[in-house]
Amino acid sequence: QVQLVESGGGLVQAGGSLRLSCAASGRTFSTYAMGWFRQAPGKEREFVAAITRNYGNTYYADSVKGRFTISRDNAKNTVYVQMNSLKPEDTAVYYCAVVLWGGFYPPRTYSAYDTWGQGTQVTVSS
Repeated sequence: QVQLVESGGGLVQAGGSLRLSCAASGRTFSTYAMGWFRQAPGKEREFVAAITRNYGNTYYADSVKGRFTISRDNAKNTVYVQMNSLKPEDTAVYYCAVVLWGGFYPPRTYSAYDTWGQGTQVTVSS
């Protein structure tokens, strides 16, 4: 079984930056997709970004394009999301998720992922 541990959340002022990490351990896959989702209070969980292990192809939500960058370190089974120019509306609990995946591009839907981390809080003050 795969375990995911997120880190890097915190409190930052608008315009600031944070980098989130998601480390996979346990029974890791040789090929997978890993995604980041977020959930603000009273809102549904929404897609943020995703990447495939093998091809490194990425998808981003329109709301974060140009501000967030997802990357992976295959040797460490870790995925990162660098978040720049943060806005108060980026405030949410951020979750990483993983799924065995051989596709060229990663899935962007919540239901496609089957293993989730515990989440890390990101708060952006205005």
